[in-house]
Amino acid sequence: MFHVPNEYRVTEGYYASKPEHGCNGMFRFKLDDAPFQVVASDGRGWEHVSVTTTNKRTPTWEEMVAIKDIFWDENDCVLQIHPPKKDYVNAHPYCLHLWRKSGKNLATPPRELIG
Repeated sequence: MFHVPNEYRVTEGYYASKPEHGCNGMFRFKLDDAPFQVVASDGRGWEHVSVTTTNKRTPTWEEMVAIKDIFWDENDCVLQIHPPKKDYVNAHPYCLHLWRKSGKNLATPPRELIG
């Protein structure tokens, strides 16, 4: 299930939101002293987080795993999508995204084929 860490919700300024906005808003927190900014949304049938560090580097795999666990339950399957080049959008050079079809776990390859 998609959920947000309301204790890290940005509640003042341009990106402010309130708990009444549900799973939509900006959240700021640290993982192992690295500062993160995450924008979450759940519109148009998709749950989504956009993840950036504030120190000009791309999040690591381990950091993305930790963020996945903050915003989804451990049994939820989420995706990092690599679309066709014609569909690329690069609004931020160090940003990564996680996606999940709302309320649906996606089919995955057999476990022995994953990693």
